[in-house]
Amino acid sequence: MRRLRRQGRRIGFVPTMGALHEGHLSLVRRARRENDVVVVSVFVNPLQFGPAEDFDKYPRDIKKDTRLLKGLCDVLFQPGRGFIPKDLKTSVAVKDVSAPLCGASRPGHFTGVATIVAKLLLAVQPDRLYLGQKDAQQAVVLKRMVQDLNFPVDVLVCPIVREKDGLAMSSRNAYLTPEERRRAVVLYQALKSAERMAARGVRESAKIIQALQDLVHRVPETHIDYIEIVDPKTLEPVPMIKGRALLALALYVGGTRLIDNTFLRAR
Repeated sequence: MRRLRRQGRRIGFVPTMGALHEGHLSLVRRARRENDVVVVSVFVNPLQFGPAEDFDKYPRDIKKDTRLLKGLCDVLFQPGRGFIPKDLKTSVAVKDVSAPLCGASRPGHFTGVATIVAKLLLAVQPDRLYLGQKDAQQAVVLKRMVQDLNFPVDVLVCPIVREKDGLAMSSRNAYLTPEERRRAVVLYQALKSAERMAARGVRESAKIIQALQDLVHRVPETHIDYIEIVDPKTLEPVPMIKGRALLALALYVGGTRLIDNTFLRAR
């Protein structure tokens, strides 16, 4: 990679955990348009899974991933197990923005994310890093890490890619049964409902959150991890929507935890 940079070739990087879908590929295609060299990593990062989470059953299909990436990327980077030393003593913790939302229910998750992405950035040395808006908090955490540690990389956050019924594409959607898949559309319905309320002039976050809680509670075998309206940069709660706010939610549909988000704007 150093040789490529010395040649003045711009490198775009898309980090993934594999089980690729159109959401990932949209990032790769944008990187392809905007760079001379595109690197995609596939690494299921154990550091970001809690003890009771789904590391062992997380979907893995490197043959399919390789087929999907054919012609889209120049380098497929697959770090081996040794990429994370067994006696790892160093980690990257991004304070404050890692604490709320997913950080509250998944302690240590974002330290695992930041640590592995820091290692990947050092290995790849890209000019541009491409992330998806679906993982909104992750994008905020990594942008702050890059800023604070002076990584010489531009972070670009790309739009959410959705199924025809609005459900955000996610590798974890594969866990859903057909009935759970139908119920999962409530995430998108909740986001659209909030957008309509904001468009009508509702500014009180508590009113919007209560309406979304009522909507979700009507769907069987679905329960709420969190529904929050926060500042897009600090992720601190926003009691009243002024300008632009981030609505983020995490729901369990059956046993599968799904996340989604949208921006609400003051009229």
